[in-house]
Amino acid sequence: MNQSGNLPRSGLGSLVLIAVVLGGGAAAFAYTAGWLSPGRLTPERMIAALTPPSGAPLGHRRNHAKGICFTGVFEANGNGLELSRARVFERGTHPALGRFNLGTADPNAVDATVRVRGLGLQIAADGEEWRMALINPPFFAVSTPQAFHDLLIASGKKDPEAMKTFIQANPEFAAFATWAKTAPWTASYAEEPYHGLNSFIFTDAKGGEHAVRWSLLPMAQVTPISQAELDKRGPDFLEQEIVERVRASGPQRWSMVTTVADPGDPTADPSKAWPESRHTVQVGTLVVQRIEQERDGPCRDVNFDPTVLPPGIRPSDDPFPAARSSVYRKSYDLRAAEARDYPRTGAAKP
Repeated sequence: MNQSGNLPRSGLGSLVLIAVVLGGGAAAFAYTAGWLSPGRLTPERMIAALTPPSGAPLGHRRNHAKGICFTGVFEANGNGLELSRARVFERGTHPALGRFNLGTADPNAVDATVRVRGLGLQIAADGEEWRMALINPPFFAVSTPQAFHDLLIASGKKDPEAMKTFIQANPEFAAFATWAKTAPWTASYAEEPYHGLNSFIFTDAKGGEHAVRWSLLPMAQVTPISQAELDKRGPDFLEQEIVERVRASGPQRWSMVTTVADPGDPTADPSKAWPESRHTVQVGTLVVQRIEQERDGPCRDVNFDPTVLPPGIRPSDDPFPAARSSVYRKSYDLRAAEARDYPRTGAAKP
């Protein structure tokens, strides 16, 4: 971001900015202390790397700090049972709560300056919980947590050679950079697709296992908007728009589509999209019924930890979900201890 708050449009500077805006998801992708030898990456060090020059966003999440809550339901159609025995896929309506958010550590960021948009979701079914965190890019920027750490370090340096060196060492970053510069922007959270980029294993009632990823695809009409038009809008237009849209037009819907891997498809590398020819199953519909401000809303103290899974779903060999979990826990501990810096009614929830 330049001093005027606008996104750079070209050159190496745009790649640095891409790394910065992606930083909202950075804390989600760090090695945990148990995976690396002492003195290397830990959740604490990753959170420190995410902290903006202005200081830690006290009382807020250390990533995706700006967001707004919603409540609604997940309408399962029963098709998911061919892949997983999780009760959330049983035909019926299950309560859901979630959070639209921006990929930034700055809770006061101007909406038009943040490229990555996200959605945290929790679905409950007969005592089981399924939590997830999704973002709008169709693939992640890099292939490993170590590479993501290297990206953060490189993008934070003033030396322009740092990013050049990083890109040479991590050529997969080019696909994400292209997406960030060319994919259409929208003026609404309701018009975004949200992708779970990590792979999980679904187990069906017969014990069969299936490697899957999933996406939430908007049913709202998608209307691309230029960066120039976005720049004319207020700093919080996304929150304002989704509140007004639900009030005026009623509940907003996304189709949940699971994609099943073929043998040999990469499951530990979220930077690699699976071919479009892979088998997909439409398993239900997310219905967002009510928007609530985060300060006192139901999502305020929920960690959308992707390792909170119901029976019938488990992590794959993808290392990122466990890394996310450890950093989310640390982030929660910090913001819970800083409650005075983010006043709200009611007691904090674990």
